[in-house]
Amino acid sequence: MEKEMLKNKVAVITGASYGMGQTMAELFAKEGASVVLTARGREKLDAVVEGIRAKGGKAVGVVADVCSTEDTQKVFATALREFGDVDILINNAGIGEQKMIDETDDDWMWMVMDTNLGGPMRYIREALKIFLPKNDGVIINISSVNGERPFCGATYTSTKGALNTLTKNVAMRLIDTNIRCNAVAPGATVTPAHIANKAGEQPGGAKMLGYSGHFVYFPGPECDPMDQAYACLYLASKMGRHVKGQVIQVCNGAFL
Repeated sequence: MEKEMLKNKVAVITGASYGMGQTMAELFAKEGASVVLTARGREKLDAVVEGIRAKGGKAVGVVADVCSTEDTQKVFATALREFGDVDILINNAGIGEQKMIDETDDDWMWMVMDTNLGGPMRYIREALKIFLPKNDGVIINISSVNGERPFCGATYTSTKGALNTLTKNVAMRLIDTNIRCNAVAPGATVTPAHIANKAGEQPGGAKMLGYSGHFVYFPGPECDPMDQAYACLYLASKMGRHVKGQVIQVCNGAFL
């Protein structure tokens, strides 16, 4: 039997009802962690939780909006009630979009910013209430290649750049502790959101600045959600015990 790399750990994963978040939750449960999944919709969330439990894993779902401080506190209260602790936080929930700056109104801008940057800040703030007293914990922010190469929507790319900066800022705050903060920056990954984006079904259509050609993108096989989940497993486990403040890009060499 393979050794469980996250045995007896408790992980909170936002945006876990489909795509990368679902894959992360399933992998972490397989590796022995008890997982607390969040999403805004109950039906898909419950289905993922039941799927994990059916395979012998420990999971609970919490319907929550990352833009709500009250919901954030509810997630961590549920984790403590159900599993007694929190060891790992993955900030995966986010909004992808393709609106250029001249198409971006204030309401849209603030909504994307509150989700993609405000959400992780709320969750990190709440997680540290648990991590700091015990001097242990792992924070993983799911960023994007857009944090360095901003070819998608103006607000989306700005939030991912800010999330990379937040990752380093939090790591610096925690440098003299056993709490690690890092980020994974996915490239093109085959998820429902990515498929919708390519079809022009996300807000702003499929107008990615310089998406093809030498500017930012080198055509090749897209990543699988498991590729991103494996990167998170590395950071969450003992394998990444001395990795702090890093943004690990997982893009199959497409965005070098």
